[in-house]
Amino acid sequence: MDIIKLTDSEFETLVDFVYKKYGINLRKKRVLIEGRMAGTLRGKNLNSFSEYINLLLSDKSGKEMINFLNRITTNHTFFMREMEHFRFMTEKALPYFEQARGRFRQLRFWSAGCATGQEPYTIAMTVSDYFANKGSLWNISVLATDISMEALEKAEKGVYTADEIKDVPKSWLSKYFEDNNDGTYRVSDKIRRQITFRPLNLNEDFNFPYRFDIIFCRNVMIYFDETTRERLVNRFYKVTADGGFLFVGHSEVVNRRATNYQYVMPAIYRKKEE
Repeated sequence: MDIIKLTDSEFETLVDFVYKKYGINLRKKRVLIEGRMAGTLRGKNLNSFSEYINLLLSDKSGKEMINFLNRITTNHTFFMREMEHFRFMTEKALPYFEQARGRFRQLRFWSAGCATGQEPYTIAMTVSDYFANKGSLWNISVLATDISMEALEKAEKGVYTADEIKDVPKSWLSKYFEDNNDGTYRVSDKIRRQITFRPLNLNEDFNFPYRFDIIFCRNVMIYFDETTRERLVNRFYKVTADGGFLFVGHSEVVNRRATNYQYVMPAIYRKKEE
């Protein structure tokens, strides 16, 4: 069966809706959309993208739109990804917070675009390791958000195959994982208790009753245009604690002229200490 092609009007309708609702720019993804959605349209016995767009717009639950976004974006992540960030946390950021906070021993992290959970779990394990090695107790909380309910369900379970944890240090396997004896491993309750998983659309306004010491938003903004990226970075700035950090993907660029974050090193930015 031939791939169903997008007409110009269908493409414009789809691109405009996704951009306004989610901030994702699909302007250069026409061929990708046609290729990746072919099976979905056939599976639903649809003969045109107009029929599929009507389905998207009429689905009040939003599940079909999330399925669409999952198909056309790459939800790829793994433990210990971009290790430079975790080395920086251990060598620079955490020692700073340890000294600056004094008796107020609480740290908040946000994994924005957490996918299937490897990033927030790596954050929690890194921080737990750091303070455990120093014999000090801190209250650690990690907010992990994503637009995909499917990804969040897997993340919250915290169960991974041996291949998915192949990059995890051996010392962590014994401390932070439980062997299910079926070829899979489950993140320990100690680590899982530190993390709260929630659905969140980064293109919509977000307000929190507290600020975050470190925000991870890595390899998410590659799908946004410059205007959307700048708006999101400035909204991150507002919920970053004084002296806190923003980590982005190494392939992502933050316009330094459009933000009050201070450049620290590639992919790491900081809010000025007050």
